[in-house]
Amino acid sequence: MDVAERKAYIVGSGLAGLSAAVFLIRDGQMPGENITIFEELPLPGGGCDGIKDERLGYIIRGGREMENHFECLWDLYRSIPSLKNPGQSVLDEFYYLNMDDPSSSPVRVTFEQGKDAHTLHKFTLSDAAALEMTKLVMTPERDLQDKKITDVFSKDFFESNFWLFWRSMFAFEDWHSAIEMRRYVTRFIHHTHNLTDLSCLKFTSYNQYESLIQPLISYLMEHNVRFEYDTVVNNVVFRRGSGKQIASQIVITQSGERKVIYTDERDLVFVTLGSNTENSAYGDQNTVPVIPDSIGPAWELWENIAAQDASFGNPKKFYGDIAGSNWESATITCIDEKIPAYIAKLTGRDPYNGKIVTGGPITAKDSSWLMSWTVSRQPHFAVQKANEIVAWVYGLFSDEPGDYIKKPMKECTGEEITMEWLYHIGVPVSEIENLAKNHAVSIPCMMPYVTSYFMARKDGDSPLVVPECSKNFAFIGEFVETPADCVFTTEYAVRTGMEAVYTLLELDRGVPEVFASAYDVRVLLQATAALLDGRKLTDVKLPVVQKIALNKVLKMMSGTVVEDMLKENHLI
Repeated sequence: MDVAERKAYIVGSGLAGLSAAVFLIRDGQMPGENITIFEELPLPGGGCDGIKDERLGYIIRGGREMENHFECLWDLYRSIPSLKNPGQSVLDEFYYLNMDDPSSSPVRVTFEQGKDAHTLHKFTLSDAAALEMTKLVMTPERDLQDKKITDVFSKDFFESNFWLFWRSMFAFEDWHSAIEMRRYVTRFIHHTHNLTDLSCLKFTSYNQYESLIQPLISYLMEHNVRFEYDTVVNNVVFRRGSGKQIASQIVITQSGERKVIYTDERDLVFVTLGSNTENSAYGDQNTVPVIPDSIGPAWELWENIAAQDASFGNPKKFYGDIAGSNWESATITCIDEKIPAYIAKLTGRDPYNGKIVTGGPITAKDSSWLMSWTVSRQPHFAVQKANEIVAWVYGLFSDEPGDYIKKPMKECTGEEITMEWLYHIGVPVSEIENLAKNHAVSIPCMMPYVTSYFMARKDGDSPLVVPECSKNFAFIGEFVETPADCVFTTEYAVRTGMEAVYTLLELDRGVPEVFASAYDVRVLLQATAALLDGRKLTDVKLPVVQKIALNKVLKMMSGTVVEDMLKENHLI
């Protein structure tokens, strides 16, 4: 069938939906005017946001940490022109920026009001915890169904620096999925030795909306893709025939009016399932965020879809426990040099010099909220004034009373969150109230489903990108299943968009394999050495049988290349 005669409908304009549209045009040769994107919000981007609200000020709900081996992401952006640097692609812009200004964290963990906890290259994993890490990596996912992280690790692990680094960088909680924990460990095992200083990370020039989303929108608009904003997709109706299913109707609501778009097997339908930013609630300097009572349109859509076929997933597994999936962030704009002076004192870096400042999150390990904060390259917004510095703060424990503000984070105004932050970065108590009130503007954002991706799950809870029964539809986004990669990343979203397009159009181009560093013995040895904090393999306390087996293996390796590699990594 000639692709020029086909139409495509995409539900959701997050990174997955936008990338699917690009792949349809670039690799599928579909005319852009044949593509329609439905978005429930008045602007695109999904979780990749960044805006200066005329009433509230600068807002970012989160940030995106990237690395070299996001193969699908960089394949996408090699074709997208940079808006900041004419003549370059977004990939070019990103590459040269991070070559000129590589990331690293001058202080990864603090305690006692802004003191450096000196955690550099110290994972503090006990022998027992290190063995538990090894066991998790060796355990197949079929044996981790519905298991939580607490089911595979003991107290020693949760008291280690490794867990502190890990949970504050990726936002994992004790009760989250052991499957996803394993995927993260294996997916990023090549960065283990950089986890303490975050020198493995790469960042965009501005916030992710301006640096990642706007170039995609510009590209798609130039190709005449149609965007329909403020459009709620209520349902996609599937019809079975000849052993296959087709998406036959898309039910939408626009301006209060219910409409039906009829589709047949010539049309392609891509549906973003779920949303970790659904029902995000904003406060302001003097107001506490209040989340809505409903689950939100994105989850209602998935419920309506899942009711039609068991293979379409189990959405309640992800949205059904807000207490386990929520946390709160705040965008704090410093309006003069008063507060940035304390940031410079703690990090040893000038926030105004246009280069990396914190290089990832700095975590106050004794914070009752488990508060982490970051200051990216400034300006973080193209329209930012020269005197302004934008910081992002989040607390993983939104229900716990603070250390300076004796209230749970979820009950705090923006000003109160700023005060708690100032306390943990070392501002003298006598100055905190004045600085928070008169020298900063803080916009808190409560997100009830922000880590819903991580909730414990089993096979089938997330549907396949292209279900076996599908004739003309695919599911995309972070709540669908694509093997080996890990959710809550820009890479995962783009990978699902690519896989969906290539499969439905039967393109003769393969989706790049997930970077397989977990199968590289050199990487495994390097990671092992880092996790042991300099201890030798023979120093690890093992059961007698395993100790004997290790000694036999080491004896067999004597005089071989493997022995050389073990010595190079100081493991023997």
